[in-house]
Amino acid sequence: MSAEAYFEATSTGLEKLRDEQLANIKAAADLLADTIEAGNAIFAFGATHSFILAMEMVYRTGGLMLINTIYPHGMDLSVRPMPLTSQIERLPDYGRLLLENSPAQEGDALLIASTSGRNAVVIDMALAARESGIRTIGITSVEYSASVPSRHPSGKRLLDLCDIVIDNCAPLGDAAVQVAGVEQRTGPLSTVLGAVVVNSLVCQTIANLVERGIDPPIYISANMPGGDEHNARLLAENADRIHYM
Repeated sequence: MSAEAYFEATSTGLEKLRDEQLANIKAAADLLADTIEAGNAIFAFGATHSFILAMEMVYRTGGLMLINTIYPHGMDLSVRPMPLTSQIERLPDYGRLLLENSPAQEGDALLIASTSGRNAVVIDMALAARESGIRTIGITSVEYSASVPSRHPSGKRLLDLCDIVIDNCAPLGDAAVQVAGVEQRTGPLSTVLGAVVVNSLVCQTIANLVERGIDPPIYISANMPGGDEHNARLLAENADRIHYM
């Protein structure tokens, strides 16, 4: 029954995403298409499990080649001891340093993922992006973020600072399944719902580019015949906006 409950929670979350967030996803896709059409670059960031969404968008079969990660130094799941990641994402000004030491510049776009949206690293990055003329898209849980206090001196949360906010529709605390006899819920939703958000965003951005007469560079699996050649050609053609190679 618990496995079924997770499927049901995921289905409910997906329906809510489609019904409530499609307009925001389309607005974000317009922003990304505008950025590409203007010759600028796109970046993506998240700390710990939210970095999974950035990884999902980069160097990915069917993915848009023009999306770059800002690597979350000290906040990925290879860090030991792992609880250190939770301490680092609360450090003031670290998000600003990460952005300033990336290739992102005025006119670029930045996607920031954080389900709670309360920690200093994403808030400082969003603030620094605003000051630098970098447009931002936030992926967060509005319910979660609105229910917990900010850990930033400004009192702001990620959803207060981004040009466009997409609600990933994850519940407070993220976990969605109650198992009888266990107090803590299980079955987090932010990863599966967030992956749908970023992939639908990429699909819509690509469609927007085609409507504008722009040929979007899309990865083909390296395991498909001709995949290596296709990818190498498009990577070379778009090298000025690709910073992860």
